[in-house]
Amino acid sequence: MDNMLGGGGGAIGQFPLEQWFYEMPVCTRWWTAATVATSLLVQCHIITPFQLFYSFRSVFVKNQFWRLLTTFVYFGPLSLDLLFHVFFLQRYSRLLEESSGRSPAHFSWLLLYATSTLLCLSPMLSMPFLGSALSSSLVYIWSRRNPETRLSFLGLLVFTAPYLPWVLMAFSLVLHGTVPKDEICGVIVGHVWYFFSDVYPSLHNGQRPLDPPDWWRRIFEARPTDTGAQEINNEIAAAAAPELR
Repeated sequence: MDNMLGGGGGAIGQFPLEQWFYEMPVCTRWWTAATVATSLLVQCHIITPFQLFYSFRSVFVKNQFWRLLTTFVYFGPLSLDLLFHVFFLQRYSRLLEESSGRSPAHFSWLLLYATSTLLCLSPMLSMPFLGSALSSSLVYIWSRRNPETRLSFLGLLVFTAPYLPWVLMAFSLVLHGTVPKDEICGVIVGHVWYFFSDVYPSLHNGQRPLDPPDWWRRIFEARPTDTGAQEINNEIAAAAAPELR
């Protein structure tokens, strides 16, 4: 966020906002970009929210498969509420993705789990838009993995990270006057992932049932370098180089 506001050193020739955007990991970067772009298109009346929400009948009977994605990227029209959602989305999604390592395999598998679970729950809970629920899942997982981190909400309330999801729910309740069932659902989905990824392995000899399978990792991770061939190439290059005297 400091980079976005102009703080810190960055690449020469890049604007602070551009630098902030390209410094985000790949999954977080395009989720954030899609969220802002979708709200702009709705604001300009190019598309409507009725074309974006998830409906089982619309997707699987009318073959409107784009709704499987657009339900996660629409948080409402341009407003302060949208800015609030985008900030929390990119911040905690970025922190989780960066902590998962250089390969996006683990974080993308987490997104696939969370989105698939939320899509299954959506018809039962009447949640046409699932962006807030997905964002809440990521916030919850990050908060449980960083129990000692101290946070400040609006400069008034200081608390440790595990209380963050509940503080956000209370704020949403005050702001909108309704129980945030999408955020509650997101916390439940996030807790299942956290339990099987961080708690379950220590109780069952390191077994991690929600880790991405090998075929999924191969999609994102480069093949290992052939060290034997590399050594042969190095020897050929050394023989061909002129001898220094």
